Amino acid sequence: RNNRLTRRHAWWLATIGRLKPGWTMTRANAQILAVTPAILQETIPTVYDAEATKKYLEYKLGAFSASTGFSELRSDSETSLWLLLGISGLVLLIACANLANLMLARARARERQIAIRRALGATRWRMVRELLSESVLLAAAGSTCGLFLAFAISRLLVAFISTEQNQIFLDLGMDWRVLAFTAGLAALTTVSFGLAPALRATRAEPAMLLQSGSRGATVGRELFSLRRILIVSQVGLSVVLLMGALLFVRSLRNLTTLNVGFQQTGILVTSVDFTRLQLPEERYTEYKRDLVKRVQAILGVESAAHAMLVPFGGSTWNDDVINEGSDQEAGVAWENFLGPGYFKTVGTPFLAGRDFDDRDTSTSAKVAIVNQAFARKILKVADPLGKHFRIHEAPGKPRPLYEIVGVTADNKFQDMHEEFLPFMYFPSTQEEKPSPDDHILIRSSLPLTNLISSMKETIADVNPGIDLEFLVFKTRIQNSLIQDELMATLSGFFGFLAALLAAIGLYGVMSYMVIQRTKEIGIRMAIGAERFDVLRMILREATVLTVTGLVIGTGLALAAAQAAKSLLFGLKPRDPLTLVMAVVTLSAVAALASFLPAYRASKLDPLTALRYE
Repeated sequence: RNNRLTRRHAWWLATIGRLKPGWTMTRANAQILAVTPAILQETIPTVYDAEATKKYLEYKLGAFSASTGFSELRSDSETSLWLLLGISGLVLLIACANLANLMLARARARERQIAIRRALGATRWRMVRELLSESVLLAAAGSTCGLFLAFAISRLLVAFISTEQNQIFLDLGMDWRVLAFTAGLAALTTVSFGLAPALRATRAEPAMLLQSGSRGATVGRELFSLRRILIVSQVGLSVVLLMGALLFVRSLRNLTTLNVGFQQTGILVTSVDFTRLQLPEERYTEYKRDLVKRVQAILGVESAAHAMLVPFGGSTWNDDVINEGSDQEAGVAWENFLGPGYFKTVGTPFLAGRDFDDRDTSTSAKVAIVNQAFARKILKVADPLGKHFRIHEAPGKPRPLYEIVGVTADNKFQDMHEEFLPFMYFPSTQEEKPSPDDHILIRSSLPLTNLISSMKETIADVNPGIDLEFLVFKTRIQNSLIQDELMATLSGFFGFLAALLAAIGLYGVMSYMVIQRTKEIGIRMAIGAERFDVLRMILREATVLTVTGLVIGTGLALAAAQAAKSLLFGLKPRDPLTLVMAVVTLSAVAALASFLPAYRASKLDPLTALRYE
């Protein structure tokens, strides 16, 4: 209805071009990036405040291949997918550390066997190859199972993020790049958990091992031995994953408990389209009003109203606002055309003034209802009731003066993450060019199936040619949180898995250490050490490993948390409470995993321990 080509902040036009001969997409993109700062600096919209200007100058212009195009799904999900890939990589590292510890324990148990074979003529590298082959079998089996499991889970994930209004179709078939990536990952995994144990097991000279009459009590006591480093790494990485999981879970909780400015339950949204009726344009408004009256008469319907746009419907419209007595644009506000009773139906409270009613006609004075954000950001007044404003129009078109007759509370409209937008609402009876499609919102205590059935009968009685589509209002809001739910669910699972793997690893190392030091424990108890002393000795060892891992993990978590900043709501990436929760949770898990081997060591019989070999 106005000339959008003259509006400096009307982001709606896409461009397409052809590269000059000799130019590549990389070169074109580099050129565009180079001139981006100058272009943005010259085109700052005059209505932007300091904060909006700062965000505007952070934009990046770029060139995209027309063969793949610009995918909104890819753009929206890119950060989440990269984070999930990083999280998966950290879990893989923890699993590799666990397997490396297992292989080290196996190698330690087979040192004597390896020494005999080497004494009989086997070379060190032959033994390394044999030990690595075991790792290859483990990695190959795990990768094969994981590959098929991944394809099954990927279909579940796509189904999870698809909605009835936004179906997502992705080619999830076998791809050579996925297979190559899996094969490369399997090879890397083999090297990660298999090479070090193999080299360690074959490092010692056969003669020295064969002369050793027992597994010495102080073997492997070095503070920073390989196995201890692996455990410290597991604990540290687990802190990162657990903090990430808690951040996303708490962020989702903030979103689900947020006051969105309207009631979410008990509302049915019905999309209606009169196009097939071929009505004159001037009859659309009257037809909508009559249809709403029929719906209001349905038994069990508490209230009903119609609106051009519905919250979380995916469509928005905004305009430049000019305050009364000024020729300068005061800012950008979003708009909607409504029928009477809309705010009562969605449960948005009135703070002042009145709703639209029969006084508001196409020939009466122009009126509007605004929200608090409009008063705060556009008018910059506490009480906007009775104030006037105009809307920017194309040159030559009249700019009618709108009087504010009502003020409502703020509410979310496009996205739960957004700040409250300044909104101006106009009566549908004053819409310049009514549309043949609209939405009817119904508040009712009736069961959903009964309400839909009654709606179909009522509208069919009016005209069976009206196209209908139904959606539960709360479902539409929940659909807007799918990405947040996905991140919270997957990161929560990976965080739990990381803590579990770290606990298993710590339990294994402490159990193995108890076995290695059984004779030493027997000697200590024989010369007067109490069982509590043994318990404290083992727990002290576990505490050193755990605390070292927690300290390193805290630093890594604080550094990595910044990557999740754009996906969080109501939380800072380096939230102290979340970090404390992660550290305390992991400390409790580590304490439990360490206590069991320590308790078992304290119960050893000294005589049995002294005879242990």
